[in-house]
Amino acid sequence: MPAHLRIVGERRTDRSRRATEELYGERAVVAGCHQRLRGPYTGVDTLLRAMLPEAYGRWPELVERHRVELLYGVPELAELVGEAPQQLAFKGPFEERTRFYGSQMIRCMNQGIVTFLNEHARRLASAGGPALQVVFEDAHAAESSTQELIALLLRRADPERLRVLVCTTPTAALTEELEGALARHAETVHAVPGERSPDGRSAEELVRAYVMADGIGDDPAELAAYEAADPEFVRHLHDLRAEELSVGADVGTRMGAIPYHRERGADPGGLGREALTDGLRISAEIGFSAMTLDMGLRGRAVTDPVAHPDDFRRFTALAANALVPLHRLEESFDLYMDLRRRYTDPNAHMISSYGIAMLYTRFFSPRDHETALAWQNNAVAIAALLPDARERTLRQVFNDNALALIEMHRGNLEHGLDLIRVGIERLDAMLEPDEWVVHRSQLLYNRTRLLAALGRVDEAYADFTVLIEMDPYYTDYLCERAKISRRRGDLDAALADYDRAVTMAPPFPELYYNRGTARLDAGDVEGALADFDYVLEMEPDDVATRMRRAEVFLGLGDFEAAEADVVAGLDLRPTDPELLCMRGTVALERGDAERAARLLDTALDADPGYAAALVNRAVAHFELGHPRAAVEDLTRVLDLLGPDPDVLLNRGLAHEAAGSADLALRDVETALELPGADVAELEPVRERCRRQLSGV
Repeated sequence: MPAHLRIVGERRTDRSRRATEELYGERAVVAGCHQRLRGPYTGVDTLLRAMLPEAYGRWPELVERHRVELLYGVPELAELVGEAPQQLAFKGPFEERTRFYGSQMIRCMNQGIVTFLNEHARRLASAGGPALQVVFEDAHAAESSTQELIALLLRRADPERLRVLVCTTPTAALTEELEGALARHAETVHAVPGERSPDGRSAEELVRAYVMADGIGDDPAELAAYEAADPEFVRHLHDLRAEELSVGADVGTRMGAIPYHRERGADPGGLGREALTDGLRISAEIGFSAMTLDMGLRGRAVTDPVAHPDDFRRFTALAANALVPLHRLEESFDLYMDLRRRYTDPNAHMISSYGIAMLYTRFFSPRDHETALAWQNNAVAIAALLPDARERTLRQVFNDNALALIEMHRGNLEHGLDLIRVGIERLDAMLEPDEWVVHRSQLLYNRTRLLAALGRVDEAYADFTVLIEMDPYYTDYLCERAKISRRRGDLDAALADYDRAVTMAPPFPELYYNRGTARLDAGDVEGALADFDYVLEMEPDDVATRMRRAEVFLGLGDFEAAEADVVAGLDLRPTDPELLCMRGTVALERGDAERAARLLDTALDADPGYAAALVNRAVAHFELGHPRAAVEDLTRVLDLLGPDPDVLLNRGLAHEAAGSADLALRDVETALELPGADVAELEPVRERCRRQLSGV
């Protein structure tokens, strides 16, 4: 039976030979993944170039469904399948860009690519074709985005249809996710070192070979010759190679080989800085967080902070921004502080103050909105002092927008709304309609969020409709409008927006989760399960989705499936009271009240005030013949939640079973006075209690 493989060997030639031995048939793609060649998606681009022509020719609707994610990181593939629709953020100049994505976006794109590859392989197999096989060479030298995709493919691909072979060195430093995926989903084989023939090349030929291979060679003779070569000759070769690659270079080469060579050429602080600036912009626009950080730090290393302060500031700020989605917040803070120490320039202090404020109000745990306010006030004050009137207005509005976010977090919604309203009016008065469009859309977006938070849902809905017309492929707006529709009680409109977003966006797990919950509300259990299944195929550690799916299974009477989801969740969060309570609830529904009581005890050990666990344990006590214990639990629930007709009914039944008809009658009569009381359930209990108390 075929299996995914990890092929381990010191030399690329040895690994390649072993990979060839392990392949069967002719259906194989070999993808070299060394990031020095074409940056983050080196190897992914090779794989998609090999797969797309056939897929597009046979199943164009499959490619159409995944067009956004297939072209997102490798836009040159449009030459094979046509252009992808673009959001506003990608249409304007980089200098006006105020919306950036990060590693979370790339993960969604990777999930979409894996879904495409799996479906393509499934269709080929259904048509009687051979299994697809992919050899990822130099996986240890792949950028983290490609390592992530390989890990996802190993976990999600059936090796009988799509077999993955991953080639690494024995001492490979892989991402934690890829290392784990290889350990769980691949067998390991070792490449036997081959005999090495005498190398008759001159030292110069060896050096040229190493440089012209873009520095990824692992031939010891080439490496030794390169390290021993005359530095001036080496710099000359790197410049020649950079010039050769620059003609018609794709975005990957501009992030990969070109800056690599320019950094090692004759002018690292000039041409190297320019190449890194170009690569940095591409990486930041796409959202390759790790690559943006790498290029930002490399750019700082070759840039004279005095001679080129704007470039140094840009490298630093974008690197600091990229550290956030990588969850390296303290390092981000340190980079901003480095700018503050280096410069007295107002822009450096304004940018760093804004960045630090966002760390405090959005990302640090716990969040500190008061400290954020202090930093952002500093940014606002500096913006007001900028000498150029146009620049001053732009920066004031930008920073007031950030201030509005902080005020929203502080609960000052009206003040936040005023800040944004004034900002919109100032920009509308100063700018032409096609200027700073993305930033102006973000102002409108924040106004809409504040309107929603203030309960002005009709106005929020109208604003989201305007935003969707402005930027139809930015599907966050559709998802937010769907939430508004749900608040308005219009499930049909919400589902229409979710469905539209699904057809236009990469597979965001949150989008499918939200549509699944809306489908549940609409009574579409099958559709909800399909959405939850897809979320968990992509992200099996998503505990919230496991809980919701367990609830659905429980409602369907599929106790085995419900418990399996709960157990999987508990493997990730062993002391989670909600999961522990759900496990007890499953036992209760299966008729095992004794086991349910034990499990619910555990849930309440984790959270003594967890009302759902108290209610369910009360039911278990009642079924076990312990009504007084049930009364105690339900009394605690009422203390926690206040008067509730259903809880009062249950406590009344427990009182009745314990022989306290007077207490039962009091609970039932109290419940009947509350909104939402189930009169049909309560009236018979009241009549029984009255008869008992009257002796009839």
